[in-house]
Amino acid sequence: MFDKLLAILGDQLHVPVEGLTPETTLADAELDSLALVELSLILEKSLGFEIPEESLTGVTTLGDVVGLMENAGTRA
Repeated sequence: MFDKLLAILGDQLHVPVEGLTPETTLADAELDSLALVELSLILEKSLGFEIPEESLTGVTTLGDVVGLMENAGTRA
């Protein structure tokens, strides 16, 4: 799932993904609140399940985002 996140970040949000790990903070990945809203919409379209924007505001690392993706996938 982390690889999917990296692909989305790099391809669609144009975030440089070199060196990103699950422990990378959203700030270090240069993801601001607008980018998180975009990410939420992209994940819904590309993965077929919803991750509410408010869920993304409570995460601090890319690993946290992956956890939300996994949880949303099991609920879908």
